[in-house]
Amino acid sequence: MLSPFAYVRAESVDDAIRHLASEGAVAHAGGTDLLGCLRDHVFDVKKVVSISRLKSLTDIAKTKTGGMSIGALATVAEIAGNPLIRQLYTGLARAASEVASPQLRNQGTLGGNLCQKPRCWYYRGEFHCVRKGGDTCYAVDGENAYHCILGGSNCVIVHPSDTAPALASLDARLHLQGPKGKRTVPVDGFFLLPDLDPTRETVLSPGEIVTRIELPAPPPGLRSSYRKVRARRSWDFALAGVALALVLDGDRVTKARVFLSGAAPIPWHAREVEAVITGHKLTPDVIKKAAEVAVQRAQPLEQNAYKIPLFRAVIEEELQAMAQA
Repeated sequence: MLSPFAYVRAESVDDAIRHLASEGAVAHAGGTDLLGCLRDHVFDVKKVVSISRLKSLTDIAKTKTGGMSIGALATVAEIAGNPLIRQLYTGLARAASEVASPQLRNQGTLGGNLCQKPRCWYYRGEFHCVRKGGDTCYAVDGENAYHCILGGSNCVIVHPSDTAPALASLDARLHLQGPKGKRTVPVDGFFLLPDLDPTRETVLSPGEIVTRIELPAPPPGLRSSYRKVRARRSWDFALAGVALALVLDGDRVTKARVFLSGAAPIPWHAREVEAVITGHKLTPDVIKKAAEVAVQRAQPLEQNAYKIPLFRAVIEEELQAMAQA
């Protein structure tokens, strides 16, 4: 049963920021994650501020510099189906198409997908874990088959978004707005490891929201993709996934951006993979080495060591597909 809360519909971004400045206020966009959190009493809410009718945050358009500007309220389904995104940023369109179910893709927004809360059942359940301000991560010695193998410390969640690693691989930037004004941050600097603050997932300040996502113009020779492995074909979150954005000159990789999903508390920047493939052709030996180094620092928990060979296989297969494209 939901606890009582006030509800307001913001008339503008400034109006939303004003309401969100009050204690216990949260933003409501598509609501696919927020409503579940409210039902499960994951956090206390005194006011729900709906931004769902802010048309200024829904557009998808090409920029003057040849990139793309996407309003934070554009739905995940719109991202997956947009012809320009499918043409210029294949990896993002593919990642969006892998999110949850058709119903949730039609309702959920891109901004909400980036800002959703962790899916750890201890965090979502009746446990005062470290992410809720407690002193224990119950997953470390508990049911941890779906938790992280990289980047874990005092909290071992995995980041739940499919679009985040794809956007990070494409060098996307987020436009934020809050009580202190506007700022822009890169997607790969938006998320926080538990070492920095286990009670926060992002750098968003109180009352601050994502308003827009900006993608740079794709360089010549860009190939991007997203591959996700999950327990069931639909609905589930990633057990293992990889977002690739490679720039090729002929058959040689001149630039690489590689991020893993289902691996860590944030979209995991696989710099070791980038170092192995940059400047080289995607030969079988290079691909095999890249897959190996991707998990060389992995620290699996008791029940999730299966993720190590799974990541190796996913990365190897996706790089092979890139080499044959």
